[in-house]
Amino acid sequence: MYDVVIIGSGPAGLCASIYAKRAGLRAVTVERNFISGGQVVNTYEVDNYPGLPGINGFDMGMKFREHADKLGCEFQTATVQAIKKQQGKNQMLLQAASIESDKEQDNQGTFIVETDKGILETKCVLAAMGASHAKLGIPGEEELSGMGVSYCATCDGAFFKGRTTAVIGGGDVAVEDAIFLARGCEKVYLVHRRDELRAAEILQRELKSLPNVEIIWDTIALSIDGKDQVEALQIKNVKTGEKSELSVDGVFVAVGILPQSELLLDVTVCDEKGYVVAGEDGVCKTPGIFAAGDIRTKKLRQIITAAADGANAITSVQEYLLKNKI
Repeated sequence: MYDVVIIGSGPAGLCASIYAKRAGLRAVTVERNFISGGQVVNTYEVDNYPGLPGINGFDMGMKFREHADKLGCEFQTATVQAIKKQQGKNQMLLQAASIESDKEQDNQGTFIVETDKGILETKCVLAAMGASHAKLGIPGEEELSGMGVSYCATCDGAFFKGRTTAVIGGGDVAVEDAIFLARGCEKVYLVHRRDELRAAEILQRELKSLPNVEIIWDTIALSIDGKDQVEALQIKNVKTGEKSELSVDGVFVAVGILPQSELLLDVTVCDEKGYVVAGEDGVCKTPGIFAAGDIRTKKLRQIITAAADGANAITSVQEYLLKNKI
């Protein structure tokens, strides 16, 4: 019986592992990939994490994991297939509909975490599976990821100062990214497949006031070209069928975020976008379930906020175990 099973070993999961070990909890971190670090391992350079300016994303993920290994944190490489709550001898899969009701939930239940390598029994579950950026699925996107293709303007925008970039998308994030990039880039293209933006009006007004931003309407991206670095973006007007090329140094994809919350949809409450409903303390609607990092409802999804989430969530786990004496 574990005190807590941590699912995922990105910054949130690794920080939770470290804090759980230091707190004397019996914890195991389950990661489906062969390396830890989450999304950060695909980032060419991280320049906004205190104390580690300019570190390679892969190296940063390895440093986080090395810290956990040095403390003797337990890890398992496995894919979690289901999370079930058990009460006494009876196991039941909690339904989100009943969780949302006004009925008081049983705080004394423990959990079964089913993986492709076996079953783990635990008093608490900490979900730290993160989120993934929605992809365009076009040629060159994967090949040039981290070499000019980015999914985070606040993370990577500083590397394109004085250069030309393109943002793909039309929602709040895409417009915010374009505004952010325009502060340092010589030229920013915003490529949107429709003839109007979905972003908030105040953001649209600010965007359209910027002299170095050009909106390209009714247009989709066909491919991202370049040998070792992004060199061009091939585009197509969906109304006229006309194809053209933009010479750019970077392409920022902002077409949505996909929380990896499938395992939790039936065991706790998620919002309409699939994010697990949990505050800064990581406490979810189901007693004994906690969430940390990009998977939970929050405003800023960055490495530093994910790490902080891991620490906060383990503090909440400790309080839960003490309060319920389990």
